[in-house]
Amino acid sequence: MILGIDEVGRGPWAGPLVVGAVVLGDAQIEGLTDSKKLTKKKRDALDTLIRERASGYGLGWVGAKEIDEIGLGPALRLATIRAVEQVSAPYHEIIIDGTINFLSETSKGKYVTTLAKADLLIQSVSAASIIAKVARDNYMALQDDIYPGYGFVSHVGYGTLAHRNSIEKLGVTPLHRLSFAPLAKYKTEIATEFTPKTTKQIGDEAESEAAQYLESHGHTVLERNWKTKFCEIDVVSVKDATFYFTEVKYRKSSLRGTGLEAITHKKQQQMIFAAEFYMASHKLQNVAMRLVALSVSGVPPIVETYLEIE
Repeated sequence: MILGIDEVGRGPWAGPLVVGAVVLGDAQIEGLTDSKKLTKKKRDALDTLIRERASGYGLGWVGAKEIDEIGLGPALRLATIRAVEQVSAPYHEIIIDGTINFLSETSKGKYVTTLAKADLLIQSVSAASIIAKVARDNYMALQDDIYPGYGFVSHVGYGTLAHRNSIEKLGVTPLHRLSFAPLAKYKTEIATEFTPKTTKQIGDEAESEAAQYLESHGHTVLERNWKTKFCEIDVVSVKDATFYFTEVKYRKSSLRGTGLEAITHKKQQQMIFAAEFYMASHKLQNVAMRLVALSVSGVPPIVETYLEIE
């Protein structure tokens, strides 16, 4: 029961640093190795298997702003701690790829072994490198829609010639690490074109993402933000003659939980009342109903968890 740890994103000029932590347990997964030696197709396939079969895993994220504020070394320690905190599966040893014990200042530090090229030698470390790489690459690909023209989907933030040319032409974004020497001259720039979004705008985007997710899984969306003076339903949809009443819970970062913790017993009773009120208002009788909670996180928002409430 080894907890393997590896990081991705130490050197890019833009984007987050991501640390993966995996306990494989009894899982047998063929093809695990250093993520950089795998094709994207193979990494994506292995990422799915790891998440399905591993005893436990976690991802620790530190964004560009935090890196600029505390420095790369402390950021690596912080991302490692955040990743390990998400792993609830038991383990008796921790192996970190490289030569630095990023947990040395914690109670887990004494259980750590550092090992160069561990992502080639230890399967749990290989798995950690894969889930971290896939998560970060997917995140950077999504940034193309927010910051068009930078080509984040191709270089994922590294200082390629195309990336340098884009910065010279367009300036920097909130994704860029201004503490890195090549970008230091941009510290005094004010990128006014990237105006922060309001809480309502982010909430609307999260609900739109939830609606699109349901539609991609065969639902027909009937209502968005159906309101009365008594109650509100985020999304009403129908699939195979069953009506679904969905509550969308958004968190800016998955590190703060999935948002499903807010679906308390009291909240479930409110959802039941809202669903029954909707059915009565639309004179719908003797039809199947389901209550759903969708956890959405990130910027831009993506669906993390779909849960039908019993």
